[in-house]
Amino acid sequence: MTMNQTDRLGRRVWLRRILMSTTAAALIGAGMAAPAMAASQIEPKAVEQIAQAAATEAAYAIPAQGLSSALLQFREQSGLQVAYESAVIAGAETAGVSGNMTAGAALDRLLLGTGLTFSFTAERTVTITRQKQGDAAQTLEPIVVDGQGVTEDTAQIGIVPAEYAGGQLARGSGLGLLGNRDMMNTPLATSSYTAKTIEDSHAVTAADVLEKDPSVRPSGTKGGILDAFFIRGFPIGEGNLGEVAFNGMFGVAPNYRVMADYAERIEVVKGPSALLNGMSPNSSVGGTINIVPKRATDEPVTNLTLDYAQDTQFGGHVDLGRRSEDGKWGIRVNTSYRDGDTALDKQEREAFVGAAALDYRGERFRATIDIVNQIENLDAAVRPYLVASGVPVPDAPGGATNVSQNWAWSKIEDQSVQGRVEYDVTDQVTVFAGAGMANTDVSRYSGQVPFIINAAGDTQATPSYYKFEVDRVTYDAGVRADLQTGMIGHNVSFQVSRYEDELSRGASSASSTLFSNIYNPVDSAEPPVTEPGSVPKVSDSALTGLAIADTLSAYDDRAQLTLGARFQKIEASNFNAAGATTSSYDDDAVTPMVGLLVKPWQHVSLYANYIEGLSRGDIAPSTASNSGEALAPYIAKQHEVGVKFDFGNIAAAAALFQIEKPFGQLENGTFSDGGEQRNRGLELSAFGEVTDGVRLYGGVTFFDAELTKTNSAATKGNRPIGVPEMQANISGEWDMPFLDGLTLGGSVIYTGEEYVDTANSQSIDGWTRLDLNGRYAAEVYGTPVIFRATVENVFDEGYWSGVAGSYGGLGLGAPRTVSLSMTAKF
Repeated sequence: MTMNQTDRLGRRVWLRRILMSTTAAALIGAGMAAPAMAASQIEPKAVEQIAQAAATEAAYAIPAQGLSSALLQFREQSGLQVAYESAVIAGAETAGVSGNMTAGAALDRLLLGTGLTFSFTAERTVTITRQKQGDAAQTLEPIVVDGQGVTEDTAQIGIVPAEYAGGQLARGSGLGLLGNRDMMNTPLATSSYTAKTIEDSHAVTAADVLEKDPSVRPSGTKGGILDAFFIRGFPIGEGNLGEVAFNGMFGVAPNYRVMADYAERIEVVKGPSALLNGMSPNSSVGGTINIVPKRATDEPVTNLTLDYAQDTQFGGHVDLGRRSEDGKWGIRVNTSYRDGDTALDKQEREAFVGAAALDYRGERFRATIDIVNQIENLDAAVRPYLVASGVPVPDAPGGATNVSQNWAWSKIEDQSVQGRVEYDVTDQVTVFAGAGMANTDVSRYSGQVPFIINAAGDTQATPSYYKFEVDRVTYDAGVRADLQTGMIGHNVSFQVSRYEDELSRGASSASSTLFSNIYNPVDSAEPPVTEPGSVPKVSDSALTGLAIADTLSAYDDRAQLTLGARFQKIEASNFNAAGATTSSYDDDAVTPMVGLLVKPWQHVSLYANYIEGLSRGDIAPSTASNSGEALAPYIAKQHEVGVKFDFGNIAAAAALFQIEKPFGQLENGTFSDGGEQRNRGLELSAFGEVTDGVRLYGGVTFFDAELTKTNSAATKGNRPIGVPEMQANISGEWDMPFLDGLTLGGSVIYTGEEYVDTANSQSIDGWTRLDLNGRYAAEVYGTPVIFRATVENVFDEGYWSGVAGSYGGLGLGAPRTVSLSMTAKF
């Protein structure tokens, strides 16, 4: 065994031990009491600031209405931030409040008779909670420090922006180096989907949530082995190195697919973002997806979910959260298991998720540890389809059709751990550090890959046995400071980071060929294929970064200018089966960002940005005169202008963007970065609560995408692979007035025609899909229970869902699928 193999084995054993010991501790600690932090435990200065905020008088004019919309008006009129879980205030009504009074008195009147109370969780933040039996109607003495739902801009670990009205999206999202930002203080286009949206839509994976974002399209296949995406028309996650971040770090989240059970937020930053999170492992530039894990809240969490998905996929999910009596220690455990036949022919799926999130919240020191173990086994796993050159793309078969063989299978296991710490040196200066590591083991035996050879849909594939090992290590450290120079405020961040990965792969193939048809699959006998005898290292890489950014603000934050740059060093090597280096890469680049945001009116933010993305340059092929030469890193450039509106109940945004990304090509015998893809677009989006009990989110993206520079007149000016002219989404739900607790909703997803090749001679048709959902909240023997039901692809349309940008693989849309669940909240 080589030293590298020994290191990998040691890391995997260590990860398993941490997972087992922490999960056991979590189950033992499930009996910890809920927090009750007294005012005496808060710093005297903070208590004084909170008392001043509570006593500040203002003029209030809030009529009788639903409490959700009333609290939004309170936020506007008081200038305070209000945090709450949407389920806590669901259905509550208020008689309103009118006149000059303190914020505490106004809230007293708004919450009168609702069974709710409030507490100040920070100088400018109020948290609404259920009133416990025996509590007074309201008191200002208790001070609760809440690890979830804070709406102010912050970089503190364990803190997430509060939900927006309706609870489906959050008010802001994480921006990596820049910390969490409220959407109205962000000079970029972002979206952040909440745990409520994940649960109510029966989302199993992150892709199930993001397919309802108008700027995002999954390009993978339902029932396949990985999830990949297009953001703003550029592919993400189509290689063997995961490009979904976890707590702002690449290399920690599961490599090929992220399950949604442990996600508190699924965030998307749209467009290149090399400054914010560093270069992505597989060189994507269209945007960044970030997973924010669930953490213990101040209220105990004990949720049990039983679920079913067509055909016979049964499972359960346990979600436990507790904090210590002093509120400092917290633990959140999510574990699930599902097994059975899926809606696809011949396919069976078994999946396990175990995730533990621990955190500590001291006066100046904070820390988190996250551990994830994820296993997915698939029989007859679906593979993407390739289409032979010159063959018209056949109409898509029904979504349940599966050309994979009965004996084909896939097994993927992910293990990861991440730790983060931060310490407030002063009230204005915080130092931070983080580290994570992850391992992915893959075994797969299937036809590799179905190749459509004619218009009748006949296919051929080679039976192949693959084994992969993907190891990642990542760490960072830095300092953040809030400074004031005259009238100008500064929010300064400095970070050093390092990411390393190692990919090992072994493969063996049969000498026979499998023949089938996409409309009438043919079952073939299992051929003899030997398991790979070794899994040699085929590549490794290291990304080292040094970044600095400063957000300058003036006029009470109504004018903000963000300036920053990241120096990124890229090192990579490829190896043959004998371990000899076949090619290497060592280069660096500096990627800047400039973002300007202006608030001319209270509810309007205008912004513009210039930001760059970074990709590894290609190595010239053997056919080039400069064979073996490593090209300089490719720099993608984005120019964007936009406007955001926050009307209290409804938020809306419009953005115009242009992204130019170079690519390598052979021209006049020399390989160079002379190619270029330019994506221009207009994004329109909105979300929130239209009226009491009616919620929506969605939008539309129009693309003008073009290959502006190519080495062929036949492709110059053509549309890039996988980018439609238009894609649109609308999702909504309505609380039924005739039956308290019943909510009905649905989604419509539209994607236009996409080309499969750069010559634009092969294409897939545009498609529209309707999904329906509903839920009913009730009490069963005193226990709150939510019954949910969804129907995906109501009309059972057969359609090609998308095209992989890097290799032109076609994804087949899922068939009509019914899902049911019951969640009890103890």
